Amino acid sequence: MSDELDTIVAADNDKYMIRCENLVKIYKTSDVEVVALQGLDLDVERGELMAIVGNSGSGKSTLLNMLGGLDKPSAGNLYVDGKDLLKFTDKDYMEYKRNTVGFVWQNNARNLVPYLTAVQNVELPMLLNGEHKRRQKALELLDRVGLLKRKNSRLDQMSGGEQQRVAIAIALANDPRLLLADEPTGSVDTKTSNMILDIFKELNKDEKITIVIVTHDLKLADHIDRVVAIRDGRTSSEIVRKRSYVEELNEMGDIVLVENSEETAHEELIVLDRSGRLQLPKDFMDALEIKGGDKVKVELDENGEKLVLFRSGGT
Repeated sequence: MSDELDTIVAADNDKYMIRCENLVKIYKTSDVEVVALQGLDLDVERGELMAIVGNSGSGKSTLLNMLGGLDKPSAGNLYVDGKDLLKFTDKDYMEYKRNTVGFVWQNNARNLVPYLTAVQNVELPMLLNGEHKRRQKALELLDRVGLLKRKNSRLDQMSGGEQQRVAIAIALANDPRLLLADEPTGSVDTKTSNMILDIFKELNKDEKITIVIVTHDLKLADHIDRVVAIRDGRTSSEIVRKRSYVEELNEMGDIVLVENSEETAHEELIVLDRSGRLQLPKDFMDALEIKGGDKVKVELDENGEKLVLFRSGGT
């Protein structure tokens, strides 16, 4: 039985870059206890580009910090790249942040050292790791994000979009297998936002890097095949493309994608967690005139194929 279990775990590690199972995070102060995550489940396959969305306080930033090794779960299971983060020591976390994960912050002040040039900023993490040929690799990374001409510019000499692209180059300096981006398009215009997303898609396609973008912008779903919504510390729903973005582009050839098409390319799926719990979308709750804490009844239809939800006093 132990050998069979080891085989299953090894197969999961090969398939998934991230596995969250019943993940819990509780923040405690002297007077208050806040549950930021309450039994969250999430699987992200290796080489996947996906987004996590949610309102302020939903738990998405807490999850990102734990995936980045910046915070520790209170309970549950969290595996990244086959490693059990709940068993990590401080030394393990240091190695993990150096060798496995790259981070792009929303606040560029956390990404860049203002008195260094763009190329020096990209060299910095390689310097800390004692890597040789730093300048050559830094220039290659700046070229990858389209900023080779700005290699000698400092923070105050670059636009917000340029700073964010330098931040992506910095995040790639340690050759991460997982790239995490916190609101990477939150402070730029639409044109720059599309450019940044294009960089992520190229990195994902060419380098097979697993990329997780955390955002409040649902428009990202237009360009990403899978978007997971988090509400109240749990996975609420997934917005998935009926056909992948790449497939649609290949079929269209040189035709420009028309936005706001009457026929949506996506569908929203409610996520049933491993304990059988689900969250109804807010518009469904409003239509049924139910709210959190209400008691409802669920039955199968006469054919035993569909669930029927009853609110108090009727359907």
